[in-house]
Amino acid sequence: MQFYPLQFEPIFKERIWGGEKLKKVLGKSITSAITGESWELSAVEGDVSAVANGNWKGKSLTSLLEEFPEEILGSNVYRKFGCQFPLLFKYLDAREDLSIQVHPNDALAKARHKSFGKTEMWYIMQADVDAEIIVGFKNKSNAAEYVSSLKEKSLLSILDQKKVAAGDVFFLETGTVHAIGAGMVVAEIQQTSDITYRIYDFDRVDANGNTRELHVDLALDAINYNTVDTQRHYLKAVNVSNEVVHCPYFTTNFLPLDGEVLMNKTNESFTVYMCVDGNFSLKLNEKVYQYKKGDTLLIPAQISAYV
Repeated sequence: MQFYPLQFEPIFKERIWGGEKLKKVLGKSITSAITGESWELSAVEGDVSAVANGNWKGKSLTSLLEEFPEEILGSNVYRKFGCQFPLLFKYLDAREDLSIQVHPNDALAKARHKSFGKTEMWYIMQADVDAEIIVGFKNKSNAAEYVSSLKEKSLLSILDQKKVAAGDVFFLETGTVHAIGAGMVVAEIQQTSDITYRIYDFDRVDANGNTRELHVDLALDAINYNTVDTQRHYLKAVNVSNEVVHCPYFTTNFLPLDGEVLMNKTNESFTVYMCVDGNFSLKLNEKVYQYKKGDTLLIPAQISAYV
């Protein structure tokens, strides 16, 4: 079997806070003016990605993994997760502030939802002037202060807000209260999970006048009330994989390209590339594949050398 770099049909998600930057900034073929997310690579039940290129075009990610689990996932990943694809890759357009939310850890998510937890990271691709995110508490807090601040509508006063710029990276462990603010495009890498506890949604309503469900009580024992250091500073050496985040769930690197780079890797894990700026080509077995900003591709573990 000849394995090749796989691209997938994006799965677009309308969100109350979404906009049109996924088309304007990334060239995605969205049709709605409130598109908040483009799920690039997903095995979330009900939202499984389908291959967009090559011999396997139209085939679902899950059916591919049933047929070639170790060849695609890699020996280490297959040993740990079986045929499950453990990560979810997406681009987000926040025209408005996202809700303030938190994700449970693996143990809590498994007990309550039979799901993974949701450790994640953000790479800021574009940010308007004064765009901000919320990440954790300004000072150490507790459940009583959290509940009281919600009742008094003063939650924002105890949360840590940070201005962001293109190229900034934030790593959010489970339990970190967070929100992406208005005016940015974000590349997000996370565990395969869609479990979110929404804490506060700025009292907004949808087109039908309905508020979105909150999960205040569920969040109580999921929150980390300590202060957290979420921003990750990293090197940007050209033609080198510069490590950005290393955690039990994924390792991410920043690879600025200027010329040819020969990549050699083991068959222990798959590799995913998200093109966050410019364009690049990949040469494999005398064939050249072209990619542009906003593209995401999966290199099966079986492929060990390419340029």
